[in-house]
This record gives sequence, C-alpha cells and structure tokens, in this order.
Amino acid sequence: MAKLNIYLNFAGNTEKAFNFYKSVFGGELSSVVRFKDMPMEGVNIPKQDENKIMHIGLPIGKDNVLMATDTLESLGQKLVQGNNVHISIHPESKEEADRIFNALSAGGKIEMQIANQPWGDYYGSFKDKFGVQWMVNYSPPKEK
Repeated sequence: MAKLNIYLNFAGNTEKAFNFYKSVFGGELSSVVRFKDMPMEGVNIPKQDENKIMHIGLPIGKDNVLMATDTLESLGQKLVQGNNVHISIHPESKEEADRIFNALSAGGKIEMQIANQPWGDYYGSFKDKFGVQWMVNYSPPKEK
C-alpha cells in the first residue's frame, strides 16, 4: 500500500517550525539538508539563503513523515499561504488528542474547539502559529 506523507513549504522559517513540531510530537529529525549542502549545477544560491532548509523530515508514528522546505524568493519562488491543506492527525486516545490540540494550537487561531461531535468523534481544528491548518480527530472504539 502507498504511504501518504505531507510536504510543507515555508517562507524561510522551516527550521523554526520543525523545532516546534518536534517539541510537540517528539522524535528526531530524520534529515536536515541546507541549500549549501546540496549544490545544484547552474543554480547560484545567494549567501543569505545558504543556511535555509532545502529538505527536512520528522517521523511521526510508525509510517508517517512530515517533510518541508523553504521557498526562496531569490530563485523566483513565492509562498502563498492558502486554506487548501489541513493535516489530519488521528491520535489513539482522547488524552493524546487534547495534548496535541493544545500544544499545536498555542499561539495560533482555533477554528473549532476540540470537543465531542455529533458524528461520534472527538474533533477540533485550528491554524497554528506558522499558518498550517490542522485537524485533530479521535475516533473512540465502536461498542459491540
């Protein structure tokens, strides 16, 4: 079965964002590649962009990796924050859902406070302080 990983673009603050995400989810960054570490033939990276992140990964759980890069205006890239992407997290307990929701939403804007929902799940959504939209959804085991 194919894996689904999420790849985010940031406007120069990828490293700060991923240190924040690491503080919430734990674990270690699987790779941190700066633009200066991976020269590309015919591409001149300006001095001020050399330490920005070309690729970073943070494993979350057994089979998921959150990945990202910095967009470089010096290369003609422009980041436009949109509302077309949410990252959906499915914790294994209500307590874990609360912890993740509260930690990630700190400094951000809550769209829907985490609570029991009419469809039977414990759900909330928000935009974090880096502009990334998240959904936290705990589905309790179905009673037999």
